[in-house]
Amino acid sequence: MKKHVKNIALILLGAFIYSVGVNYFAVNNRLAEGGFTGLALLAHYQLGISPALFIFLLNIPLYFIGYKVFGKQTLIYTLIGTNASSLFLELTKGWGSPLDDLLLAALYTGVLVGVGLGLIFRVGGTTGGVDIIARLLNKYLDWSIGRTFFLFDLGVLTLSYVYIGREKAMYTMVAVFVGARVVDFVVEGLNAAKAATIISNSAVAISNKITKEMDRGATLLKGRGGYTGVDKEVLYVVVNRNELPRLKQIVHSVDPYAFVVVHDVRDVLGEGFTYDSPEEAKTQ
Repeated sequence: MKKHVKNIALILLGAFIYSVGVNYFAVNNRLAEGGFTGLALLAHYQLGISPALFIFLLNIPLYFIGYKVFGKQTLIYTLIGTNASSLFLELTKGWGSPLDDLLLAALYTGVLVGVGLGLIFRVGGTTGGVDIIARLLNKYLDWSIGRTFFLFDLGVLTLSYVYIGREKAMYTMVAVFVGARVVDFVVEGLNAAKAATIISNSAVAISNKITKEMDRGATLLKGRGGYTGVDKEVLYVVVNRNELPRLKQIVHSVDPYAFVVVHDVRDVLGEGFTYDSPEEAKTQ
């Protein structure tokens, strides 16, 4: 229950941030967006329809078919995320004023929308819309989810070119691109770390020193030299970014000739990263 409360709180926070990005920066500067949000904004500019109402109405039929592709928890989170987004879009209507710099407006639209949607996606929720359509097409027609998003956004951007003009459609493309990158960062990058693959004749000694001095676990893997055919032990360890210099010092102090490869890790789950002990993991 504690986990669900935390997740719902993040969905509500994400919906609020997303709504501020749309109303404060996109609407005030007559920029569009991708997905259902973009359609809602174009309808608002051309017909005066409330974006909150438009998005809510578009999602109603999808609720009834979404249960076929979502589990119970995801469907509940989707209902909360979609309705909260519509509510906050209505509550934040009229916030802000136009900016003199459209590029700045596009960047802030992308960042805030990306952060908001990223928080919702990170806990397993969605805002409905194209996400449901994409999953349905993937399930029944084996259609790529990424392709569905791309084609839908391409269609919305084409309509933007027609209804809000070439210049603002181009700034909208900037907002959509920035938003997509920010979503990826929020969903996958908050627990970014570094992984090191260490090939050494002293792998056990290095592992022991890492465990003792850094309080980090390490995994010993079996390897074989491609040229020599000699069996070797390969050490794999994941550390926080700020711990990497200390890891390099430890490896060098034990074996100055060790071969070390460092990798970027986008997300880490487990003891020492998302929780500090097995007991804490049980409460999350």
